[in-house]
Amino acid sequence: MSLGSIFDIAGSGMTAQSLRLNTTASNIANAETASSSTDTTYRARKPVFSAIQQSMMNPGQQGFGTQAGDDAGAGVRVDGIVESDAELQMRYEPHHPAANEDGYVFYPNVNVVEEMADMMSSSRSFQMNVDIMNTAKSMMQRILTLGQQ
Repeated sequence: MSLGSIFDIAGSGMTAQSLRLNTTASNIANAETASSSTDTTYRARKPVFSAIQQSMMNPGQQGFGTQAGDDAGAGVRVDGIVESDAELQMRYEPHHPAANEDGYVFYPNVNVVEEMADMMSSSRSFQMNVDIMNTAKSMMQRILTLGQQ
């Protein structure tokens, strides 16, 4: 595997984790948004990722650094963002301005504790990808100085 492909892999991981952080932040920000109907209530969102195969990232370097026939992963692709189909929270609050005619208010299906755990996980994953990029950069700089000695 070349240093350039390491940058590609880490870069795609950073992009994916950045999107994951943004959707998590959006979920937390909307966790207590009240609505009078299920149609207008915010629903938790989650990004969907898939692995990019080495042969797709570097078509001219198939098999480079891997065993023949090995389909090693070479990054992450964001396939989209899906809304959770978990049940919404319905609370009886007849004096709430957003209460429906029966006195119920609908709240998003966001679990703040789960979202905080997701945020910590994606933040750490992002930082690990930054560390990988910095290590690859340092290695590349050392390689360049070899010819100067």
